[in-house]
Amino acid sequence: MDVRPLELGLDTFGDISRGPDGSLQSDAQTIRNVVEQAVLADQVGLSFFGVGEHHRKDFAVTSPEMVLAAAAARTENIHLGSAVTVLSSDDPVRVYERFATLDAVSNGRAEVILGRGSFIESFPLFGYDLADYEQLFEEKLELFSLLRDEKPVTWSGRTRASLQDADVYPKTENGLKAWVGVGGSPESVVRTARYGYGLVLAIIGGSAARFRPYADLYRRSLDELGKPQMPISVHSPGHVAETDQQAWEEAFEGVAELNNTIGRERGWPEYNRMRFQHDVGPEGSMYIGSPETVATKIAATVRALGNSRFQLKFASGSISHDKLMSSIELYGTKVLPLVHDMLADTPTQTPASAFGIR
Repeated sequence: MDVRPLELGLDTFGDISRGPDGSLQSDAQTIRNVVEQAVLADQVGLSFFGVGEHHRKDFAVTSPEMVLAAAAARTENIHLGSAVTVLSSDDPVRVYERFATLDAVSNGRAEVILGRGSFIESFPLFGYDLADYEQLFEEKLELFSLLRDEKPVTWSGRTRASLQDADVYPKTENGLKAWVGVGGSPESVVRTARYGYGLVLAIIGGSAARFRPYADLYRRSLDELGKPQMPISVHSPGHVAETDQQAWEEAFEGVAELNNTIGRERGWPEYNRMRFQHDVGPEGSMYIGSPETVATKIAATVRALGNSRFQLKFASGSISHDKLMSSIELYGTKVLPLVHDMLADTPTQTPASAFGIR
C-alpha cells in the first residue's frame, strides 16, 4: 500500500464536444473547453489534469503541451501533464524541452506521462515504420531517461541521430516529474521500474482488481533493482452526476459512439446497453454514477492496488461541455471528500474482498 496521500485527478483526450443544441462543436471550441475544464478542476481542489495526444478526427488535441500551457496561465495549484505523450513517434529531446518549458510556465507543476499510445496514426504521420514499434519506444525512453538528469548526454541508437555531450535547455528548477503509461504488459511494467518512472495503469477493461499482479510486479521490480518505491496511478473512464441513472443516461450515448467508431476499425462487436451496465458495475472499468457510487468504486480500487493517484478519464465520446463541467464539479466537491473518508484508517485488502467479490 502506497503511504502517499491519495490524489484525485482528471484525464481528457479532448473528445469533440457537443454544443447546447446537440451539434458537434469545432476542434477549436473543444480545445477552449478543455482549458475551461482544467480551470474548474483547479478550483474544486483536484490534484492533476492530464491531456492526451491523438491525431484523428475524434479528438481535438494533438499538442497537449500547448493546451496545458494555456491552462497553466489560469490555474494555481493543480499539476498539469500529458495523458499520454506518444514518445515513440516524437523526439525525446523536443519532448523534454517542451515539458521543461511547461514546468517553468506553471511554476513547477508540469508532469509528463510517456507511452506508446493506443492508436497508431502518429507513426505514418511523422514518418515512422510500425515494424520498429518496440525499438522506437525502448530507445527513446532510454534517451529521455538520460535527459532527465539535466547533464550533457552522450547516446547512440538506431532510431534517431546520436548525441555527443549534448546539453538540453531550459533546465528545470526541481526536476521533471515523469511517468510511463502501461496497458497491462508485464514487460512494460518491469521496464518502467528499470528506468525509475512512476507507473500509470490504464485500466479500460475489466475489474481494477485484476491488475493487482502488475502493481505487485512493479513494486517487487523496484526493490530488486535497488530503486526507491515510486507512485502508482490508475487511469480509467468515468462520469459523475447527481444520481446513477442520470450519469448512465448522460454517458451512454458518447461511450457507445466512441466504442463503435473504434470497434469498426478493430473488429469489435457492437456496443450495447448490456455491455455498458456491466462496465459500470463492480467488475467493470467505468466509474460512472452518483458521487457515492463513484467514490465507493475508487476506494475499492485503492484498497486493491494501493495506488496513490486515481485519474478519471472524464470525457468519453461527444458528451456536452456543460455536463462535463458538472461532472468535474461533483468529482471535486463530493467524490474527493467521500473517497478520503472511506479510506481513512482502512487497511489494504485482497483484490477480491476490496470489490466485495467472493
